[in-house]
Amino acid sequence: MKSLITLKNLRQDLPAGLVTFLVALPLCLGIALASGAPLFSGVMAGIIGGIVVGSLSGSPTSVSGPAAGLAAIVLTQIENMGFESFLFAVMIAGLLQIVLGLIKAGSFSSFFPSSVVKGLLTAIGVLLILKQLPHLVGHDPDPVGEMSFQQPDHESTLSELGLIFQDFQLAAIVTGFLSLLILVGWSRVRFLEKSGIPVPLVAVIVGTAIQPVLASLGARWALGADHLVQVPVLSNLGEAKSLLVFPDFSLWNDQRLYVAAVTLALVASLETLLNLDAVDNIDPKQRTSPPNRELIAQGIGNTLGGLVGALPVTSVVVRSSVNVQAGNETKISAIFHGVLLALCVLFIPQILNLIPLSTLAAILIVTGFKLASPKLVKSMWDGGKPQFVPYATTVFAIVFTDLLLGVLIGLAVSIGFILRSNLARPLKKVMEKHVTGDVLRIELSEQVSFFNRAAIEHTLDSLGRGSRVIIDASNSDFIDPDVLLLIKEFKQSTAETRSVTVSLVGFKEQYSQIEDEVLYEDFATREVQERLTPKAVLDLLRAGNSRFLRGQRLQRDWSRQVAETAKGQAPLAVILSCIDSRNSSELIFDLGIGDIMSVRIAGNVAKTKVLGSIEFSCAVAGAKLIVVMGHTRCGAVSAAVRAYGDLDSVERTTGCAHIRVLLESIQDSMDPNAPIPRDPEALEQYADGVAVRHVHDTIEKLMNESAALSKLVKEGTVGIVGGLYDVKTGQVHFFGARGPLADELSEPSDFLLPESMRSLPGGAGQVLAVPDRSLAPTFSDS
Repeated sequence: MKSLITLKNLRQDLPAGLVTFLVALPLCLGIALASGAPLFSGVMAGIIGGIVVGSLSGSPTSVSGPAAGLAAIVLTQIENMGFESFLFAVMIAGLLQIVLGLIKAGSFSSFFPSSVVKGLLTAIGVLLILKQLPHLVGHDPDPVGEMSFQQPDHESTLSELGLIFQDFQLAAIVTGFLSLLILVGWSRVRFLEKSGIPVPLVAVIVGTAIQPVLASLGARWALGADHLVQVPVLSNLGEAKSLLVFPDFSLWNDQRLYVAAVTLALVASLETLLNLDAVDNIDPKQRTSPPNRELIAQGIGNTLGGLVGALPVTSVVVRSSVNVQAGNETKISAIFHGVLLALCVLFIPQILNLIPLSTLAAILIVTGFKLASPKLVKSMWDGGKPQFVPYATTVFAIVFTDLLLGVLIGLAVSIGFILRSNLARPLKKVMEKHVTGDVLRIELSEQVSFFNRAAIEHTLDSLGRGSRVIIDASNSDFIDPDVLLLIKEFKQSTAETRSVTVSLVGFKEQYSQIEDEVLYEDFATREVQERLTPKAVLDLLRAGNSRFLRGQRLQRDWSRQVAETAKGQAPLAVILSCIDSRNSSELIFDLGIGDIMSVRIAGNVAKTKVLGSIEFSCAVAGAKLIVVMGHTRCGAVSAAVRAYGDLDSVERTTGCAHIRVLLESIQDSMDPNAPIPRDPEALEQYADGVAVRHVHDTIEKLMNESAALSKLVKEGTVGIVGGLYDVKTGQVHFFGARGPLADELSEPSDFLLPESMRSLPGGAGQVLAVPDRSLAPTFSDS
């Protein structure tokens, strides 16, 4: 506590505690009246909530006192067993709250969605405004301050609003609207805002000070005692002791007592946790209050309160909101508010009884508007139906019922949205295109409940005859036994009848009744290789690059692929690509182990040894497709362009004595009669155009210099296609096909380069993109 008491904090906390006290005092009296209890029991609850709970609480912002949300429950219990017996129940409820705090039950508040908590704040704000509007204009028949749309006498807040024009006071109107003007306008004047003086305190002083002035205008302008704060006046300190009421322990074996105690403990604890969370939300410093410590503090407060005749206490949003808005720094403000409640009853009730209720109403209306701000409503609306509907439901339910019931209704609606979302997407379905064909992967969600059974059953029933499906439970922490039984029965009976191949993954570790079993192949076998055509292999590469771009790569069992491919290989394609570190074919095309043979050399140059590797891949290993793949921003191509006519300079600057042979092959694709652009951007586009021409020339070289490859292509057994990998986007553009793929890539849209590039006819009727004449040489057909 000593660490909290600093001069800086006191400057903020003492005025905030004073303002909170002024708001809390009439509420203590009103809630006691609404609860059918002695008025002093409400004040005593405020004193205990401020001093005792405030000292023990770990919250810097929460202020405790008699709970308006408990008024209906308290009224019923007092009518059933009398006030003294009720106090015994309050004491037992306090002990139960201490137990709840010790067993860490405070974490229960974390299960309430933010939409419900924000709905609680807005509803409190709306109720503050509705409840205080009559008091603002002097219609004061209801000193209750009960935070509910419905009054204990079954009159509603709207009916009270309707009577305003029949019963109002000119002095109250002037006082109330002057207070509003001060509260709203203070922050608009810069030097006043920076003065550090709490504006609610200014409003109270001004509202009280003008009463003699208004009264001098005549009896019509004088406020009667029923329009002012009403604190019991004691003739001497001895009377204070007579106001204390002690519990009746003689009914310790009455069952009603313990039912009431459990009810009070649960409802008061829930209301405290909700209010605590709500107040933390409006704290400008966004500090977090320890909920378990708060339950223990509330429990001690209620245990003591039951012994001395106080109403049950909880954390209260109204007082706490006023405390925060008044600029408190620490819990000293809550303690100070409790001290003031005690002192006022004992020493200065006459002074407090001069404060107009219309001024306090103005303070609460401004606080209510801040809680139910249009900005908050808009933010919830922008969050969509799952946020706004529970929020709005909570607001209306609290306004038209009470705090606890309204929160439970809002929680039910929020849970409904969660269940709906869970029912709508209890699983994720992905159609995977493996080398062996399409496989539907069904990924179960993290929590698979009984409510998901219908959606999963519908998905399984919709599988066509001969389908292949993987049911993946790798990410599931819980699967309902009914769902497990459904999957087990489908695999053992229905799937076999309909020729559906079902593979199970991720069950074995947690669910002993279901064994993992993988029945599909996601790697290339000799049978798969023989069945596929060059076009089918090209389609697989295109699909793989599309998945790579979307970030939706196939899930593969690498250890199983290693084990299976150890028996032999059956590559579907051979890819000649650059050694560039950004140019990994297996990743770019989302391939598995054994799917391709990869030949990598700087500039994807087809020298003699490279030709030998490609020949082996197709003629011996059986690959169906050859892909010659260059890429944009290729270092080898850029070096060849920059060193054109002076390859010796490359050896001198890099120290690489064996790179000449690679650059010479690339330079063969350049026109010696065309100028090389100097502009960096134009030079980059020029180099990309050279990379395209080099891919085209390499394809022609494979056809012209390898009799084995030429024979396979002419027979239609093997196809050849060029490609350019864009290192900026990750996309591969295919072009320049030969063999059985010659008619597949005849449209310019199949290959896109920057707008400065244009298409010129290539060999065999293909479309070949090269740089614009203004940027690069014009290439003749090979």
